[in-house]
Amino acid sequence: MIGIIPAIDIMDGKCVRLATGDFSKKAEYKESPMDVAKRFEDAGLKRLHLVDLDGAREGRVMNFRTLEKLAAQTQLIIDFGGGVKSEHDINIAINSGAKYITTGSIAFGDKTLFKQWISSFGSQLFIVAADARKEKISISGWQYDTDIPILEGINEMLQTGIDQILCTDISKDGKLEGPATGLYKKILENSPGFHLIASGGISGLADIDAVEKAGCKEVIIGKALYEGKIKLEELKPWIH
Repeated sequence: MIGIIPAIDIMDGKCVRLATGDFSKKAEYKESPMDVAKRFEDAGLKRLHLVDLDGAREGRVMNFRTLEKLAAQTQLIIDFGGGVKSEHDINIAINSGAKYITTGSIAFGDKTLFKQWISSFGSQLFIVAADARKEKISISGWQYDTDIPILEGINEMLQTGIDQILCTDISKDGKLEGPATGLYKKILENSPGFHLIASGGISGLADIDAVEKAGCKEVIIGKALYEGKIKLEELKPWIH
């Protein structure tokens, strides 16, 4: 059964959601990151996708104190991304309690450095964010579009020993209009057998079923939880 990963995006210490990665289209929520994380944990969820949006914009890890608090005061297994650009940033995140590091900018933007990271830390630490706009990889908090076709980019990552890849169709993110199931099917037909994590567009329970049928192992849910489109108690069938 597909795993559920709730998301917390942080900007200025607050929980926010962007639409299609646009920093000017920000929805801010009243609950603190800790209150939200506790609600997720109380509902039985085990994972958390934590994004440092300030870090993504500035190019260095910034909200590590929030990561530290969440890791210390919950049992959630946290993957952390946003602004991880150096081994120093990785060590800050690990020392603050991250179990996984999510990276796209270095994985696709500086492949030599990323291979050094894999050599130093091991491939199991990393989840590669293969985020796409019109099926081309986008990096740096989705502020920069590359010329790398997503199928080609994912194949190259898999050859490094990476197994977990998170894919967001940027055009769907934060819009509650349904996930990119067609893209996920295409990816898995091209590169079968790896751990694909769906992200973006989840608007209801039927969307969870859809990405599972497409072959995804886990799904990230953000705005649908914050906007009440999906209630935490409705996720019980997927919590194990």
